[in-house]
Amino acid sequence: MPAPASVAKPVATSTEFAPARLRGLPARFEAQKIAFGPVVFQCVRVAWKSGLLAQLDEAGKAGADIDALAAANSLSAYAISVVLETALSAGVVRRVDCRYSLTRIGDNVLHDEMTQINIDYVHDVCYQGLFALDACLREEKPLGLKTLGDWPTVYEGLSELPEPARTSWFNFDHYYSDSAFAQALPHVFARKPRQLMDIGANTGKWSLHCLRHDPEVRLTLLDLPIQLAQARTTLEHAGLLARANLHPIDILDFAAPFPAGMDAVWMSQFLTCFSLEAIGHIFRRAAECLAEGGSVWVLDTFWDRQRHDIASYCLINTSPYFTAIASGNSKMYESGVIVACAEANGLRLMETVDDLGLSHSLLRFERAA
Repeated sequence: MPAPASVAKPVATSTEFAPARLRGLPARFEAQKIAFGPVVFQCVRVAWKSGLLAQLDEAGKAGADIDALAAANSLSAYAISVVLETALSAGVVRRVDCRYSLTRIGDNVLHDEMTQINIDYVHDVCYQGLFALDACLREEKPLGLKTLGDWPTVYEGLSELPEPARTSWFNFDHYYSDSAFAQALPHVFARKPRQLMDIGANTGKWSLHCLRHDPEVRLTLLDLPIQLAQARTTLEHAGLLARANLHPIDILDFAAPFPAGMDAVWMSQFLTCFSLEAIGHIFRRAAECLAEGGSVWVLDTFWDRQRHDIASYCLINTSPYFTAIASGNSKMYESGVIVACAEANGLRLMETVDDLGLSHSLLRFERAA
């Protein structure tokens, strides 16, 4: 007998197929989140930037309906409905009786500094360039960089990045690296280095920390000329330029030696900028420039050494930026890959310190016997 129209027919008679079908639904939902990920990202970003999330925060648990939100927002009721319905689907807001309010996820978007820095970085620096990711992966060239400017890699253009990309890039870089500097200093200076080299000095922040920490230490800063100009300004303003030597260099010129006689060689969030081949050449020259008993220090965010999944997730998903925007052939590495590369190029691992800052590990190498 046919089933009554009001009764749904079973999807399968097999006792094995139905549970498998049910198990597959959550996985299929997660797959759709990936498919529509860019849409969700943009709508949630607009909800934050337009002030909608702030309005809902102010409304509290009672929430607010679309008409009330539109009366105090530059977006129309139509636009607000589009944005908030997507935010609802992502769990950023909830809706009860047509009134929207913030969830804990939305509260993070509105108030959490790390979340906001990551959103700005992805949108302002990475988003358009990632459209070319497939070609970037095939050619191992940062073809997406053309959305920001005309340079071989992003590093030649950092000081000339258009706004808001420039601000978002430096906010991202400094937020993660600066958090570990204060904790790393005692480890580096426990060995009382007199000559310290900062490879990839960037804006000179680490060098500034070192010069303030120890009045006897002298710094040698290695970087591209355009980056050293910023570092010079940083140290000049602090009145510490006299103990610093600015050494312009193209790190990818593998025949260019590093200045010799160094008690410590420092690299912070630097090796992620290069291919493993280039990293090997960097380690080799670092080993050669060490004074007797000197150390090579690597401070970096290794995704396999994180205590929390959230950190590994963020780090792994930063790698496509290096492919599409930065260099075309670098990434966020696992620690074992970097250690093996160092040991293949004249160094040996002596010490590892985890949990510095937000997500950093500090590796100390010495020249192999």
